[in-house]
Amino acid sequence: MSERTFSVIGKRIPATDGPPKVTGTALYADDLRLPGMLYGKILRSPHPHARILRIDTSKAERLPGVMGVVTGKDAPARYGILPIGHDETAFCLDKVRYVGDEIAAVCAISEQIAEEALDLIEVEYEVLPAFLTPEEAMACEDPNLWIHADRKRNIEKEYHHHFGDVERGFREAIESGGAVRFDRFFQPRVTHAPMEPHACVAHWEHDGRVTLWTSTQTPHYVHRTLAEVLGIPMSSIRVIKPFVGGGFGGKSETFTHEIAACLLSKRTGRPVKFTFTREEVFYAHRGRPEQYMELKTGVTKDGRITAVEAKVIQDGGAYCSYGVVTILYAGALLAAIYDIPNIKYDGYRVLTNKPACGPMRGHGTVGIRFAFESQLDMLAEEIGMDPAELRLKNCLRPNTFTVNSLRVTSYGYDECLRRVIEASDWKNKRGKLPFGRGVGIGGSHYVSGAANSIIRSKMPHSNVSIKIDYDGGVTVYTGAAEIGQGTETIHAQIVAEELGVALDRVRVIAADTAITPVDLGSYSSRVTFMAGNAAREAARDIKRQLFRVAAELLGESPDRLVARDEKIFPQDEPQRAISYQEALMAAIEQGGTLIGKGAYTPPPEAQGGNFRGAGVGPGVAYSYSAQVAEVTVDPETGQFTVDKIWVAHDCGRAINVLNVEGQVEGSVWMGLGQAVAEEQIFEKGLTMNPGLLEYKTASAVDSPPIETIIVETIDPEGPFGAKEAGEGSLAATIPAVANAIYDAVGVRIRDLPITPEKILKALAEKRRRDKDANGHGEKPTA
Repeated sequence: MSERTFSVIGKRIPATDGPPKVTGTALYADDLRLPGMLYGKILRSPHPHARILRIDTSKAERLPGVMGVVTGKDAPARYGILPIGHDETAFCLDKVRYVGDEIAAVCAISEQIAEEALDLIEVEYEVLPAFLTPEEAMACEDPNLWIHADRKRNIEKEYHHHFGDVERGFREAIESGGAVRFDRFFQPRVTHAPMEPHACVAHWEHDGRVTLWTSTQTPHYVHRTLAEVLGIPMSSIRVIKPFVGGGFGGKSETFTHEIAACLLSKRTGRPVKFTFTREEVFYAHRGRPEQYMELKTGVTKDGRITAVEAKVIQDGGAYCSYGVVTILYAGALLAAIYDIPNIKYDGYRVLTNKPACGPMRGHGTVGIRFAFESQLDMLAEEIGMDPAELRLKNCLRPNTFTVNSLRVTSYGYDECLRRVIEASDWKNKRGKLPFGRGVGIGGSHYVSGAANSIIRSKMPHSNVSIKIDYDGGVTVYTGAAEIGQGTETIHAQIVAEELGVALDRVRVIAADTAITPVDLGSYSSRVTFMAGNAAREAARDIKRQLFRVAAELLGESPDRLVARDEKIFPQDEPQRAISYQEALMAAIEQGGTLIGKGAYTPPPEAQGGNFRGAGVGPGVAYSYSAQVAEVTVDPETGQFTVDKIWVAHDCGRAINVLNVEGQVEGSVWMGLGQAVAEEQIFEKGLTMNPGLLEYKTASAVDSPPIETIIVETIDPEGPFGAKEAGEGSLAATIPAVANAIYDAVGVRIRDLPITPEKILKALAEKRRRDKDANGHGEKPTA
């Protein structure tokens, strides 16, 4: 199908779920009210690390209005989102591992009574030494004090990968007259800060079946975990995702409140609701880990990257979560954006007595891209090359494999660079603006869906079914979770385009495990590519059924038929058309309701190498982004503003232009917050800024103008050529801002977030260095 024939693909289509959201009729988990509903609350640990010697819930159980109490003994099964990381229980069994760890839950006829009951639960602790930094944790040699007994020296996982020969690459850089740099960088712990806190309602019915409504990105994984923990068949569990008010990765796992709601509903025979306070959202966390990075890179005199050596230590918090994936992404995705022949990576995921870290938008890649893109600018300066030109010098080519076996299909990074260079007037600004003003460039990329499932299953990653009856309405059933990223609109557009029907005929029913087919969820930017392909295949299945009947009516071969504008007609003969409704009725008369199904499984060649850890990093395709930021810095105060950001994003084909622009701008905005403000602060294991007043995120007031440029490379395997647009742009914003600040005032900030205080300190150090270099202020010699 050529681009000129598209009816709804490539257009600016408003979100199909927009009206209920803007009118206030959308129902989120906390909006749900069921007859007889009880309210749950969770008792949390006040200590970062302690053994539990005794729990007595008797006083809480006797409090009038309390209907049920559960503790660890009620759900002792271990679970985790990764098969190799089953280290969690619904409630702590032997010890607590961070301030906020879950100990017990109560339900009562009101939230106030439930809160009062928590104060009546008696817990006796033996306080243990707490490990609050990776350095402290890795230094512990006493197995009795390890956070998890089976994790030696509190190391969750470590990986050591070496592709090519980095030492040879560094020698090549030096021998050519180029440069080799070694630098250290730091990324603090940051969290998702969604508008909607975690919430759920569970109803255990008289027939032994339980229904859970929960704000989640992964209904299927919640479904699986509940079956494991509750000890009942998956067929007895129904998980329904209502509207979700933001996830960004923070709702990608099963949480204690979901299990507790089910347990308490079973015990009381009544529905039970949990809604987190904002502070509890920070305890649940699963955000970006604190990350210490060492990076060594070599480039030749003409700017070609010869070798990269990286060491990354992540503070993963108290539980595995997605930690193994996070530390592997940090290393694997050094590749797939630039042509790097030699890469060495050492990654350590370390357990500490803080809330567990997990997936967050741009999962695993954000810190290392900040480091790498900052260091590229430093190297460009050393060899006297424009940093934009250095990046262009090292671009990959489409349809290639990287040194670590990542398959790159479509590739638009070079085009993204050219577009932002032109749009920002880079060549006339970089290094030429007045002191205090500057521009900086940065690049990033991300997977369009992980090529390997995290559940070690050969089943399709996405499944979609379509039902059409005599009324002509097209009902699409998908397990994919709409969390604000436009999933349902994209599904509707793909199906409408493939069937040649009006968009308003299509209705999407999503994320209800009782009626929708399995989809692995909304993470790793997988939905447009994977669920989109499944939706298109389901629509093709329906179309084959319609074409078979239409061919009989038209006296044509089905292979010659086209569906467009609510009609079916022979190719190049639109005057011989029959209506969609006419063909549909004929098909229903022959065989009843039309049912179509589609599935998507990544091709084997996309699934990576055969080394340890090779399963994480391969994507079915990769998106690309380039950005230029312009800043103004006051050298007297360190205060700075980001005046404008130009961003170009390679999304394959933009199925919905409006949606792509929104997703790219959202990524830039989120990256900006992490560049200039966001940081979780701890004191003796206690989160000190667990609220949206104390935890600073970028607001609409802080957002600079963002000029979005869509680059379309048309991926050969994406649905209508589409790739991801929701995550890949975030990581480029941070180094673009950091590099712009250097261009403005000549100081390099290596520790995030970038603050006025850090800029002032760096300027003072620069003045001292400059003074010493000029021979002034030197200490007298003896």
